Amino acid sequence: MVQSQLFSSGIELAPFVTNSNLLRRTWKVITSHHEDVVCNVGVGLSWKIYKEPNSDVTIIAFEAIPSNSLNLQDELVSSTKLKEKNFLHFEFLCTKKIPFFSLNNIVVSLFCENYQKLDQLKSEINSCPKLIITGHALGGSIASLFTLLLLDTIDSKKKKPLCITFGSPLIGDKRLQEAISHSSTWNSCFLNVVSCNDPLPRKFIKDPHTSSSYMPFGTFLMCYDTYSTCFENHDSILALLENSIHDQNQVFHSIEYGNIVESLYHKSICKDIVTTQAQDMNFSNSLHASICFQLGALGLTPYIQQQIDIDIINLMRKIETLEKKIIIQKRGKFDQSRKLNLVKIDMAQLEWYKKNSKNRNIGYYDSYKKMYLTSDHNVVQFQKNLTNYWKKMVEESSLKPQQEDMSLRIRWLYGGTTYRRMVEPLDIAQYYVNGGKDYVTKARSRHYKQLEDWLIEEATTTKSGSNKVTRENVESILTLDSCFWAHVEEALISCKQLKGVKFSVIEKEDAKRKLVEFENYVYGLLMEYAVSPEIFLSESSYMEWWNDYKEIKGTSYSSSLTRFMSNAYNYNVQYVKGTYNFG
Repeated sequence: MVQSQLFSSGIELAPFVTNSNLLRRTWKVITSHHEDVVCNVGVGLSWKIYKEPNSDVTIIAFEAIPSNSLNLQDELVSSTKLKEKNFLHFEFLCTKKIPFFSLNNIVVSLFCENYQKLDQLKSEINSCPKLIITGHALGGSIASLFTLLLLDTIDSKKKKPLCITFGSPLIGDKRLQEAISHSSTWNSCFLNVVSCNDPLPRKFIKDPHTSSSYMPFGTFLMCYDTYSTCFENHDSILALLENSIHDQNQVFHSIEYGNIVESLYHKSICKDIVTTQAQDMNFSNSLHASICFQLGALGLTPYIQQQIDIDIINLMRKIETLEKKIIIQKRGKFDQSRKLNLVKIDMAQLEWYKKNSKNRNIGYYDSYKKMYLTSDHNVVQFQKNLTNYWKKMVEESSLKPQQEDMSLRIRWLYGGTTYRRMVEPLDIAQYYVNGGKDYVTKARSRHYKQLEDWLIEEATTTKSGSNKVTRENVESILTLDSCFWAHVEEALISCKQLKGVKFSVIEKEDAKRKLVEFENYVYGLLMEYAVSPEIFLSESSYMEWWNDYKEIKGTSYSSSLTRFMSNAYNYNVQYVKGTYNFG
């Protein structure tokens, strides 16, 4: 089998950005080349609002006062500290795996000082169908934070805002980058234009030989003279910023970005210097070639190796390794739609197994528990496939920002609930066969609990009654509580304790208490028609428990459950048809 070629397409993607006129339109608002721009002034910050005529596009441009940002300090402030000060407006970015992140202290302080006016601005533009948020230098950093503010509350049906920054410094740490990047939709909202001659975007990168505390996010359009290329891999972007060939102490004026934007717009194809310098090089593969062309577009070629203190060959190898890694990750990324179709096949196999077990009067839980037939052993692989899929789904969802996480949960909730109710009983059977006890508190997988919590949360939020069944469909349901069989197994253990001679009086009293609790639990589910009639099959563990319990309690004992179970017609006919009156 021939391995497919890898390729980095940044050199081809850049012209699509530069030729769209998008950069020119936003830069003109930054420099106020429109008469009908509305200007607003805050504390150390101003912003301009421009509504394009004959268009539904609104452009908001931020500018820090003063605009010179070279005196910025690299101090970071944790979102935990902001939370302590009751500034909670970026808390939506946090997840269980990323409970906090850090932002540049000066940038976030400037944002906080103007928050009241910025919140008012957010309300004013809420109805705008298309938004572009932009800014140069420190103004671009504020533009990024304002865009994040919009992403928290913007209607999912509306188009997301696009944030375009010019020569802005990095604003946060790796945890911030991860929080944003785990949402591909959110990450795509940020386009950062950076000139290789501009020291400001590299200001917080201390040492190319150590890990930077600041990390980029979004797409970067890297520019040099009249050439440009795009990078989306944040590690590659960081490596390029770390290895700039230009003087970090020089002053880069805003007017130069205006010249860059115009030059890039008028130059449709990146050639000449890049192709000439690369034409005599030997490329080991297509990825190596594409990386060489991209670095060549940024003035990073082996031909200037002796002029600067950078090992360009090693830089190329590093970028190639980083790009290869991210390309492979994207190829192997969890393809939810395709994978879901595959797991549907496994679910269909379990449905067949469930039906076949019922025909043998045993039920699929106990059939799997006893492992008598080849079909019982075959189910193990289906169970593993489904569990691997849903564990990954839950993990992926928990990594996403809270708003997108909610959208994902609702979209996949039905499938996850059916999976949990079908497959968790198999885990329970295996656990107790191996001598386990107290499954719910000691052995239950976190992803089952998370799927259950999401169902409860969704039902509470929408008042949809998702956890209810009707009497008409009770024969075909899966037991709503996926831990039902764990409670049955614990009840069987309690029965053994009551009948056993080696248990103390205290242990037997505890077993009696647990059995009464189990009675009430089962009867409560039956009243809601929330239990599959399969529990009443003659070979089921539930009926094993009932026969043991009936013997222990004797004929004189009476309760709601014993009265229901005293007549097989109640549960084999009336309950199945949904006609039993629990009173």
